[in-house]
Amino acid sequence: MIRSFSRVASNSWRAQSWALRIMRLWLGGTWIYAGWDKATDAGFLTPDSASFIGSQLDGYATQSPLDQSVFDTLTNYPTAVGVTVMLCEFAVGLATLLWVAPTLAALGGLSISVGLWLASTFQVSPYFLASNTAYAILWLAYLLLIREKRKGFTMSIERRGVMRIGIIAGMSVAFAGVGKFFTPKSTQDVAAAAAGTKIVKLASLKVGATKSFVLANGAPAILFRSAKGVFAYSAICTHQGCTVEYQPATKVLQCPCHQAQFDPFKSAKPVSGPAINPLGKVKVAVKGAWVVLA
Repeated sequence: MIRSFSRVASNSWRAQSWALRIMRLWLGGTWIYAGWDKATDAGFLTPDSASFIGSQLDGYATQSPLDQSVFDTLTNYPTAVGVTVMLCEFAVGLATLLWVAPTLAALGGLSISVGLWLASTFQVSPYFLASNTAYAILWLAYLLLIREKRKGFTMSIERRGVMRIGIIAGMSVAFAGVGKFFTPKSTQDVAAAAAGTKIVKLASLKVGATKSFVLANGAPAILFRSAKGVFAYSAICTHQGCTVEYQPATKVLQCPCHQAQFDPFKSAKPVSGPAINPLGKVKVAVKGAWVVLA
């Protein structure tokens, strides 16, 4: 069967144009990476973590055009939703690269892209900043190229094809399991959630400087010092749960995922992008020579 996989992938590759090859490599590799990113994220399936899928679903519900009842149902089973999305991304990516049920894989990739657009980036403006729309168009073009070559949209899967799909499913589960052994450790300073826990010496934090730290529950946070004192916010974007970063040049906290921006000097209220809620506040105070959690 492995030899059969190799033969099918090799024969299909030689028969395809470079345009189709490039799309196949990019889409397949990207979808595998998307699944791997989730599989190696210790917080993706962990409640109360910074990147928990349940928190992401809650964020989607606030700005998606889809009916609220859709997210009410999904948030009741966040772990199942997270595992399903992860496995589907692995399956679509592997099937695309190995040329297993390519039409079905392309439809799967298109469906995921459209779903993510409606759930998470529908409100992004201008629209071209939302990568999900670009991927949806790319998957659609890829699907049309496949069907143009096959002259039609009929799909028939023979017995051997069913076996190959089964192997892809098994490989997806294996990839997800292996990913847990590659979960990266945080490189940020760790701070416990208990009041009075030291974060940084005040003398080492100059006026205008910032410092990232992590709470005991794994949530990232960022500390500011201004002429008026110290203050801190959760670094979890209220749109989709990505980690925001401070941009000194523009003096805003910016989300790298969908470009939401928050003003840290005005209670971290959103100033642009799809987010509609401010970042959460983290209580801090100066105690002796240290900045501590209050």
